Amino acid sequence: MNSEHTVAVAVAVAVSDLAKSYGRVPAVRDLTFTVRRGEIFGILGPNGSGKTSTLECVLGTRTRDAGAVSVLGMDAKRDRRRLFQRVGVQFQDSAWQPGIRTGEICETTAALYEPVPNWREMVARADLEKRIDTPVESLSGGERQKLSILLACIHRPELVFLDELTTGLDPIARRGTWEMIKEMQRDGTTVVLTSHFMDEVEYLCDRCIVLKDGAKTAEGSVDEVRAAGNGANLEESYIALVGGTV
Repeated sequence: MNSEHTVAVAVAVAVSDLAKSYGRVPAVRDLTFTVRRGEIFGILGPNGSGKTSTLECVLGTRTRDAGAVSVLGMDAKRDRRRLFQRVGVQFQDSAWQPGIRTGEICETTAALYEPVPNWREMVARADLEKRIDTPVESLSGGERQKLSILLACIHRPELVFLDELTTGLDPIARRGTWEMIKEMQRDGTTVVLTSHFMDEVEYLCDRCIVLKDGAKTAEGSVDEVRAAGNGANLEESYIALVGGTV
């Protein structure tokens, strides 16, 4: 196997000089990064820093203005059907059909994939078996978040994107969600997540980037990002890197 092919196999996501603006307002500016297979990779930054726009451009759900993006060696727009059989996505704002039950939405989502995955096994792994007949709106916040991640991963994707996965959850629900993500990684899934919670980043991420106004201000392991911001801990460094004050 030549070195070029080895690099291609090792990289799940490659982004080069990505740019996206809304009118005259730049949301993402000349952004370059790679995500290695098997790692948990964090995209950090305050609200409005370009995290979600970056994910949308990488996934091809929003058209980029410039730059190149490769996901599992494919172009997300050109190879959309083939790619989304291998990729899972959980966006921050999940809209549930009123009255739909947990089992119904799992069965409907599973039917989108070939071969149809065993969704009941995934429900059991997420500890939601007793909630199969429960309307989604009646689930707790932590249970809804587990369901959201479950739906993104119901077909056992090679790569999953998670957007602000623990926003609004209590500490117990957050920990349960973290463990679910760690288990996915142990099963071989590559995870790309956005977050602005530094305890979450320290616990989950192998590497991360920090965005400010759509541009990258730091990249590397948690220790490397902490060093880049010259803070006593990751939170202090993050605040320094995004231009805030302690």
